[in-house]
Amino acid sequence: MSADSTPIAGATISLKGVTKIGKGHALADEAGRFELIAPPDGILTISFVGYKEQTVPISNRTNLDIYMVLDSAGLDEVAVVAYGTQKKSSMVSSITTVNPKEIKGPTSNLTTMLAGRVAGMIAFQRSGEPGQDNAQFFIRGITTFGSGKVNPLILIDGMESTATDLARLQPDDIAGFSVLKDASAASLYGARGANGVVLVTTKNGVGGKTKFNVRMENSISSNTQNFKMADNITYMQLANEAVLTRNPIGVLPYSQTKIDHTIAGDNPLLYPNNDWMKLLIRDYTVNQRFNGNASGGGQAAQYYISATYNQDNGVLKTDDRNNFNNNIKLRTIGVRTNVTVRLTPTTKAIVRTSGLFDDYNGPIGGGAKIFNEALTSNPVLFPAIFPSSDLPLVKHPLFGNAVLSGKDVFYNNPYAAMVSGFQQYNTSTLNVQLEVNQDLNFLIKGLTARAMAYTQRYSYFTLNRHYNPFYYQAFPTNTDPKGYTLSLLNEGSATEYLNYNEGGKTVNTTTYAEAALNYNQTFNKKHEVSGMLITILRNYLNGNAGDLQTSLPFRNLGVSGRFTYGYDKRYLVEANFGYNGSERFAAKQRYGFFPSIGVAWNVSNENFFSPLLDVISKLKFRATFGLVGNDQIGDDNDRFFYLSNVNLNDGGRGAYFGDNYGYNRPGVSISRYANTDITWEKAKTTNIGMDLTLFKNLNIVVDAYKQHRSNILMTRAYIPTTMGLTANVDANVGVAEGKGIDISMDYNKTFHHSWLQLRSTFTYAASKLLVNEEPEYPANMWYLSRVGHPLSEIYGLIAERLFVDDEEVANSPKQNYGEVAGGDIKYRDLNGDGEITDNDRINGLGYPTTPEINYGFGGSFGYHAFDFSVFFQGSARSSFMIDAKAITPFVLDGNDQHGLLKVIADDHWSEDNRNVYAFWPRLSPAVSNNNTRASSWWLRNGAFLRLKTAEIGYTLPAKTLKRWGLDGLRVYANGSNLFLISGFKLWDPEQGGNGLGYPIQRVYNIGFNISL
Repeated sequence: MSADSTPIAGATISLKGVTKIGKGHALADEAGRFELIAPPDGILTISFVGYKEQTVPISNRTNLDIYMVLDSAGLDEVAVVAYGTQKKSSMVSSITTVNPKEIKGPTSNLTTMLAGRVAGMIAFQRSGEPGQDNAQFFIRGITTFGSGKVNPLILIDGMESTATDLARLQPDDIAGFSVLKDASAASLYGARGANGVVLVTTKNGVGGKTKFNVRMENSISSNTQNFKMADNITYMQLANEAVLTRNPIGVLPYSQTKIDHTIAGDNPLLYPNNDWMKLLIRDYTVNQRFNGNASGGGQAAQYYISATYNQDNGVLKTDDRNNFNNNIKLRTIGVRTNVTVRLTPTTKAIVRTSGLFDDYNGPIGGGAKIFNEALTSNPVLFPAIFPSSDLPLVKHPLFGNAVLSGKDVFYNNPYAAMVSGFQQYNTSTLNVQLEVNQDLNFLIKGLTARAMAYTQRYSYFTLNRHYNPFYYQAFPTNTDPKGYTLSLLNEGSATEYLNYNEGGKTVNTTTYAEAALNYNQTFNKKHEVSGMLITILRNYLNGNAGDLQTSLPFRNLGVSGRFTYGYDKRYLVEANFGYNGSERFAAKQRYGFFPSIGVAWNVSNENFFSPLLDVISKLKFRATFGLVGNDQIGDDNDRFFYLSNVNLNDGGRGAYFGDNYGYNRPGVSISRYANTDITWEKAKTTNIGMDLTLFKNLNIVVDAYKQHRSNILMTRAYIPTTMGLTANVDANVGVAEGKGIDISMDYNKTFHHSWLQLRSTFTYAASKLLVNEEPEYPANMWYLSRVGHPLSEIYGLIAERLFVDDEEVANSPKQNYGEVAGGDIKYRDLNGDGEITDNDRINGLGYPTTPEINYGFGGSFGYHAFDFSVFFQGSARSSFMIDAKAITPFVLDGNDQHGLLKVIADDHWSEDNRNVYAFWPRLSPAVSNNNTRASSWWLRNGAFLRLKTAEIGYTLPAKTLKRWGLDGLRVYANGSNLFLISGFKLWDPEQGGNGLGYPIQRVYNIGFNISL
């Protein structure tokens, strides 16, 4: 078995000294088991492609547990590359390959396992809400901006896929996972490869008897961290303070009598004391995951069939009085069939079909809205709900509320809003692919041909159903034993039935075909030559686009090629090109040529290096340079830049005629001017890399790169208004660059009864804006320019501290953002004009919002049948802004009145505590425009380190499995997001500025794998 206890089917076991065929030899079966007649003092030799050969003495034993170690040279056999596979030893490009076992975890979402595990990938997760919990990931960061595509191209079995398709993919079904990072690796994709490429291949069938594998998991999920609210006594006291500190004669919102009754715990229905977080949110939820697959076949055909069912539930509470469920429930069903058929001795066909279906049920507006309302709802004006016994003849829930203004305007009751309805959406994705491979050795030795085509159909619809809650208000009375009577507030608008609201629908289809010729031949045992030529066409059609432009097909045509040459496994050269066309551009700009070149030197294969091989087992240097493109620029609703968009029937530009102005005709408006020069976004990338293996066990891969991104689409800023243009003009004028380094290390070692694996990655990806459409700022306002700064850096004022008192306010530069008093934020006058305006904002507060550093480290250890693994994930050099307006306490915002965060209650400026560095400025009953400006006051460091996963497992020994009739059984317990180290304490820092939404989940999980 492998180091992680996975059976190695097909391993060869030989008794040392026996050469006769059929005697002293055996092959491991699907469970890794073998039987061999051997003397007690015999020695076994075990070998398998990709693993180091093992020599094991029998030593009078009848049962042996043999763990094989990955061979850094042997495993270099093949990697998934653009339009095929390639020997790792002959690769010159920067490509990260990931073992599917490393991205397994207690989650239904594969993308949440990528951060820190893939060198060259920046990844982070902003939400833990089922269905909205995809991690964002970028290959070597982001080096473009605007409304175009910034994330990588994702191909699953050669089919262009979305991030959600990747998220729903099961690691059990993955055969290969590669990330193409440099131009040499991605230039074959030409116009689609500028942002990097993620390539995933799924498993094919293996000949032999049918082998079944089943995985079942059950997990408990809870929030990693909830934002903390102040107690409601403090809420009322500080709400009063907020009024008095701004207006000493202002009317207090809460009387001392109400505060005293609440402190005493008197009737909570008359003196509410709601903890909205406890009323709305569960402590935990339970989820299930099931995956099963079968593989087998004969010489003529092999098959791989899999099915998946996952159920992810939310942490929202429900009301038993309802006959529907308002909590989140996301059910995902996936099916996959890969069938390989040998049509002739030289012809092979592969049919791949897959289906993915999401069924979602949840609260109207989503789960993040519920968490947000826990903060933005008044906790002391009304109870969430009155007991049904208060009105026993009434069949509907008795929700609490109070009149906000007028007759029919009420406060938001977050509990009523959550349980009074639900929304649903369903998605369906169907893929059917046919691939045919033809061996053409009978024409030219080493020549093969391949053709592949697929169609993809996607559909989506959403709807919601809800009733209008009945709102009641309690009034004190001495005539009722319970001390209050209820008054119905909204008799005319409340309902007891569920209505129906139809939502959006999406229907689209993709059709794709490619045909390729491949050549691979070795001459005189030293000259390795290979080549590929491929042509592709793609057609995407939106079935309910809604307008003419987006209803037209999206099309791409292209021809790509690759040539490689290797001399004596020492000197390697690779050249690639992509020649692609897109319908988005004018005829003269429609096609783009994207070439690349790469070289590599296997130093360790040189004769002079032989004495060092025991220490430096492998040393390889690589260098590449190339050009790739991006045609997905701008907005789909504004695709055809070379065509004007003129509305000849614009009622808003019409005119009235006639004696009584009774005749009207629409006018003409222009929303786009033709620009035939707009073309591809281009990325020139240089990459230098090194592959190093020390002591045959420690593998190190280092890549350094620099990318120059040009032709970035931007709206022109230098066109004078005197030209009279009525629409913006766009052009390819933006320029940016990215640079960084990727490092991955892994160590593998097997001992007598144990094994050890260690691994780590480090990714640094920085960006810089070089050319921007912006005014020419004067010398004393240079800080307003975005040029020279990272692309996602934050724009805002520099806050020095809080004003000590009103006298300091009067003697400081005027701050033009409304009322300012002692305790409010004091800003720096950067241009020295004696006042604070938007001209004092600086571009370059903190770090970018997209992390510049991702890293991860961990390891696995096994002893006999037990295994244990941990993995840590970290992020650094990122900043985010706290939304001060969203957390401002006591503020009336529509039907909401904000609650009070504990951090504000504990640390705010007041007349009695004039702390000029307090977390929160002077309290106010309304939003302070001065204090909620984007500024360094609200800037926070997004760095963190978390224990991402930990797992312990036990694999039953072969003797027990045989007695039970099983090929394999492993039971395990694992968890994710188990603890966090960060300087930021309000919420999980990985959520960034989204901390008031649905938290990232901590998961405790048990499961088992069975092989039959």
